[in-house]
Amino acid sequence: MEIEIAAEAKDKRLNQGVAITVVILSVFMGLAQVKDGNIVQAMQQAQANAVDRWGEYQATKTKRHIDQTALAQLNLFAGAVSPVAAGERVRLTGEIAKYDKEIPELRAQAEGFQGQYDALNVHDDQFDASDALISIAISIAAVAALTESSLALYAAWLFAAGGIVMGLAGFFGWALRSPLAQFLS
Repeated sequence: MEIEIAAEAKDKRLNQGVAITVVILSVFMGLAQVKDGNIVQAMQQAQANAVDRWGEYQATKTKRHIDQTALAQLNLFAGAVSPVAAGERVRLTGEIAKYDKEIPELRAQAEGFQGQYDALNVHDDQFDASDALISIAISIAAVAALTESSLALYAAWLFAAGGIVMGLAGFFGWALRSPLAQFLS
C-alpha cells in the first residue's frame, strides 16, 4: 500500500512537471508566432520596396541612356546652327544631370531596403529555431509522461531553454545567430 502511494506521488509530480512545461512552452510559442508573423510582414514590405527601388533605378538608368543617345545624335546630325537643336540640347543635358543625381540615391535606397530585409531575416531565423527547439521539447515532454522518465523531462527542459533563448533573442533584437537555422537554410 505504501509503495503504491509513493509511486502515485512520483507520477503526479512528473505529470505536473510535464503539464506545466507544455503550458509555458505553448504560451511562449504562441506569443513568438505573433511577433514572427509581424517580422515576416515587415520582411515582405522591405523586399517589395527593394524590388520597386531597383526597378526605378534600372528605369532611370535606361532613361539616361536614351537621353544620352538622343543628345549624341542631335550633336551629330543637327549641327550647332539650329535654335531648336540648341533648346533640345539644353533640355537633354538637364535631364541627364537629373538622372545622374537620382541614380545613386535610388541605388542607396534599394540597398537600404535590402539591408533592412536581411536584418529582419536574422530575427525570423531566431523565431524559426525557437519554434523547432520548443516543438522538440514538447515532444520529449510527452515521451517523459508516457515513459514516466524524469530524465526525459530534463532533456525536454534543455531543449526548451534553447528555444526560449532563441525566442527572446528574436523579441529583443539580440544579435544571436542560430546554428540550427543556418544549417537548415
